[in-house]
Amino acid sequence: MDLQLTGKTALVTGASAGIGRGIAKALAAEGVHTVIAARRKEALDELAAEITNEGNPAPAVITGDLYEEDASRKLATAALDAVGHIDILINNAGGSRPFADLHVDEERWEEAFTLNFHRPRQLADALIDQMIERKFGRIINITGKSEPDHVNGAFCAKAGMHSWAKGLSRMVGPHGVTVNCIPPGRIHSEQIYKNYTPEYRQWQCENEIPMARYGEPEDLAALATFLSSPIASYITGTVIPVDGGLRRYQF
Repeated sequence: MDLQLTGKTALVTGASAGIGRGIAKALAAEGVHTVIAARRKEALDELAAEITNEGNPAPAVITGDLYEEDASRKLATAALDAVGHIDILINNAGGSRPFADLHVDEERWEEAFTLNFHRPRQLADALIDQMIERKFGRIINITGKSEPDHVNGAFCAKAGMHSWAKGLSRMVGPHGVTVNCIPPGRIHSEQIYKNYTPEYRQWQCENEIPMARYGEPEDLAALATFLSSPIASYITGTVIPVDGGLRRYQF
């Protein structure tokens, strides 16, 4: 299937490893000129070399910390300067913020919402007008599960992302812009290896995941790449998990 992505441009945040890296590689393989952004320049440079060595368009590399003041506007401006316009925004930066205690200080809540809600929303806001002007745009948010077993600041922020994305999709749909969310299940990444022991991962594969394995970044990247394409123009306002059947909610 021709995804009709050759010549499109994309900004991928959190691209240095895991899911973001997988999405950047998948988009580049379809002929997309990518802008890859994260904090670790060495990892981004390695990814850029890998993409280029495979015969794909050379990515633009932007380093920075999205928690910093005015980071979204600065990143959007740098991305536009690098490639002229952005057709596809992959909001992947962020991360889990579990709260073990009943009472959590406001700084930790602020960090969770800044990284997992405000910065992705601000990035979309900074890029949406030029998408509308070009009558094509794709905003894809990598979010999180909707069945928390305890308070996690990131989950709360990601739930806000689902609501915001649904509302935004209704406002920009008439202009050729789609907005979708992908909550990952257990996808192999640095966070997975850090947070879960090999024994727990094996137990979960055997007892909780119908596909009996953890996913790879490529599993999620396949959906993200499809949703980025012109042929996915009638899919918007959705929340589509990639989790091997782990989640049990009906909708």
